[in-house]
Amino acid sequence: MELRKLAVVAALVLGLTGALSSSTSYVLSDAQGLGRLFDGIGGLSGGGATSRLLVNYPEPFRSQILDFLFTPGFGASLHILKVEIGGDAQSTDGTEPSHMHYENDENYFRGYEWWLMKEAKKRNPNITLMSLPWAFPGWVGHGKNWPYDFPDITAAYVVNWILGAKQYHDLDIQYVGIWNERNYDSNYIKLLRYTLDKSGLETVRIIASDNLWEPVVQSVLLDPELSRAVDVIGAHYPGTNSVKEALKTQKKLWASEDYSTFNDEVGGGCWARILNQNYVNGLITATISWNLVASYYEDLPFSRDGLMTAEEPWSGNYVVESPIWITAHTTQFTQPGWTYLQTVGHLAQGGSYVALTDGKGNLTVVIETMTHDHSVCIRPPLPPFNVTSQNATFQLEGSFASIKELQVWRSQFNFKTQKSSFFEKLPPQKLLNGLFTIKLAEDEVYTFTTITTGQKGSYPASPPSARFPKVYKDDFNVRTPPFSEAPDFADQTGVFEYYVNMSDPGPHVFTLRQVVTERPVTWVADADQTISVIGDHQWENLTVTCDVFMERVETGGVFVAARVDKGGQSVRSARGVFFWVFADGTYKVTSDLAGQTVLAEGKSGTRAHGWHTLSLTVAGPYASGQLNGYPLWKNAVVLTPKNGWAAIGTHAFELAQFDNFAVVAEY
Repeated sequence: MELRKLAVVAALVLGLTGALSSSTSYVLSDAQGLGRLFDGIGGLSGGGATSRLLVNYPEPFRSQILDFLFTPGFGASLHILKVEIGGDAQSTDGTEPSHMHYENDENYFRGYEWWLMKEAKKRNPNITLMSLPWAFPGWVGHGKNWPYDFPDITAAYVVNWILGAKQYHDLDIQYVGIWNERNYDSNYIKLLRYTLDKSGLETVRIIASDNLWEPVVQSVLLDPELSRAVDVIGAHYPGTNSVKEALKTQKKLWASEDYSTFNDEVGGGCWARILNQNYVNGLITATISWNLVASYYEDLPFSRDGLMTAEEPWSGNYVVESPIWITAHTTQFTQPGWTYLQTVGHLAQGGSYVALTDGKGNLTVVIETMTHDHSVCIRPPLPPFNVTSQNATFQLEGSFASIKELQVWRSQFNFKTQKSSFFEKLPPQKLLNGLFTIKLAEDEVYTFTTITTGQKGSYPASPPSARFPKVYKDDFNVRTPPFSEAPDFADQTGVFEYYVNMSDPGPHVFTLRQVVTERPVTWVADADQTISVIGDHQWENLTVTCDVFMERVETGGVFVAARVDKGGQSVRSARGVFFWVFADGTYKVTSDLAGQTVLAEGKSGTRAHGWHTLSLTVAGPYASGQLNGYPLWKNAVVLTPKNGWAAIGTHAFELAQFDNFAVVAEY
């Protein structure tokens, strides 16, 4: 029977409506062989500090968030988790601590990525773990903002992290990427391969170059030794396309960082489109979202660019955004190791379809019809295209010809009514002679699958959203902190860690200490000062109080601040009200972190190796400050900015301690 006649028969049997004469037929078959192996869909924690607030969520909400991300057959059911190897540097939305602040220092319990990987593994023992350094401590670069002048040191630094993951956390890192925000170094990649092998890590694979397809693919084609070292060609934000030279390498091609788009419904549409079309257009077999979960202060750069949003640990509120359910359309019905069919492609009236099989008779088909304006990603620019409603007839052939029924899951974006529905289970689709017809509207995602275990997981609604507490205190008296960072502080330059001051038998035994002592190797323009922000960016009138302890004699300096307006990649240009004291016995009040615009200055009598209490009050256009409970300056005029976070920090990359932090704010 001709395919067109089959389409008519199937449509009549199934009672489908629509103009059958306009239905287009598509064959899904393995008769002529299969396509590339599917490597999975993942999320990225880091690059940087994108999961910072997640760790501070109270239970049960923290576990619920993790379930939506990682638990198979519940939510996003991610196949891959990629994390930052912390480098003590600003790497987009904050700094993450290194396992080696200094050359003679090793600690594999800093930060929260270890915890996150273990939580992911707890939920899905088969999840693939990846790592990438976005930055390095300054000692790795020997004074230069470049990590490859001493490639043996850099390779050992990275390999130590991978070894530490196994030794201290029983985590097997399967892939490691190459720092490449400016360029890559072929000799370093080869040396990294050698160092991994020498360390018993032969199974750890290298992804290069975690930036653009070029020039690394040309180098791989021309250099056999480099080709042997590189297992995956990884590109950032490829726009669903690869290049011919990348295909010639015969390597796996991954979108090793992608998405990075505000997670409203247009963001969900972006994610739906690229998850299919990365393979249809580029033969890209893994796609990793930056970021995993938007768990950083909303007014930092790239707000809500995660698969879901969890930015209020103080309230417990979180939001399961549309990208979670778009992910589920693929992840709940496939696994790494499945294979794409060769019969994938674009729909006649716009949109795309992919099909995958486990080679054991199971088949999953994912269809998307996202329109241009409802699927724009943050980058690269999206060329014009049209999508209109259409009828599509799918003919299953080869080993799939005998399939009689497929499970159906649907997501419908509705940008007019704002009443979209996501990951809805529909009645099973019956097939006649291996054929079915579906009427596709604009902005829809369908999954047709033989897998019967799909589930739209749910929990009771999280608590209502609430603003950061206007009265906040932390004395840092935690004998065995679960994490190295204090709750809710978001380091923007430098690293502020819990510290036990054994030399102080008095009230300052447990403190917070800034530990970065030289500028790190980084692609972001870190400030020349260290700073950690906290609170509500809308704060206008507030008092910030903190005990401070300078450890650098003569040249040391520390500050408390209010109305800090910027962080992340823009931290160098942060403005606010900064109250500084210095170890040379002076103070200064400035309206910028760089300390260039001075509002007041004078003598303070402050010295290193002694505790001082700073108190900064900002009310309307005026600011005043106290030192050790006594007024030091008052009525400095502050016209801008009007609002921002509270903050603490140091004058340079230097050791300093903080204790008894408190904020009282007005809304």
